[in-house]
Amino acid sequence: MHKAAFLLSFCFSLSTAFYFHAGEREEKCIIEDIPSGLNDFKIQQWDLGRHDFLESAPGLGMFVTVTTYSDEVLLSKLYGPQGTFYFTSHSPGEHIICLQSNSTRLVSFGGSKLRIHLDIRVGEHDLDAAITQAKDKVNEVSFKLEHLIEQIEQIVKEQNYQRDREEKFRMTSEDTNSNVLWWAFTQTLIFISVGIFQMKSLKNFFIAKKLV
Repeated sequence: MHKAAFLLSFCFSLSTAFYFHAGEREEKCIIEDIPSGLNDFKIQQWDLGRHDFLESAPGLGMFVTVTTYSDEVLLSKLYGPQGTFYFTSHSPGEHIICLQSNSTRLVSFGGSKLRIHLDIRVGEHDLDAAITQAKDKVNEVSFKLEHLIEQIEQIVKEQNYQRDREEKFRMTSEDTNSNVLWWAFTQTLIFISVGIFQMKSLKNFFIAKKLV
């Protein structure tokens, strides 16, 4: 009796861990005959400089979608670069698990590939699932907060860049206006000097001709 219970527990605690490669914007799907369970995933990004995968994928998240063959969506959610997702199906049979990064690149470059680790665990206790979901929620909020901070930093950088451009434009305008003012002042002095010289020359001419 104890042996049978042990075998049953072992069967329902079965864990399948593996990894596969995908393009940065490529969706990969697997088919598993599991009614429910905790599923861990992690993504690693390829580093062109090191010619190796990084430990994680900074700035990237993972869309996880779980559906049945009848197109019933059991889970559709955005996670960070590492996390745990949980789903429960009320219908037996195979389920389709699809994963895709949230990369916004318009073109997938040759070196933009990911290594996706997936650990499918079947038969975990509901309490473990609740704890995992709570931790996952915290990780999700943390990921969104980091993404928001990155966006704020980018906005601040753009504002500083715009402010520097405006300051350079203002200084250039002031220099240009100053140069125009000095040139106008110089031209005025030249015109006055020429006028005085011409009047003096004309007066000397009249005196020489004894017209004055």
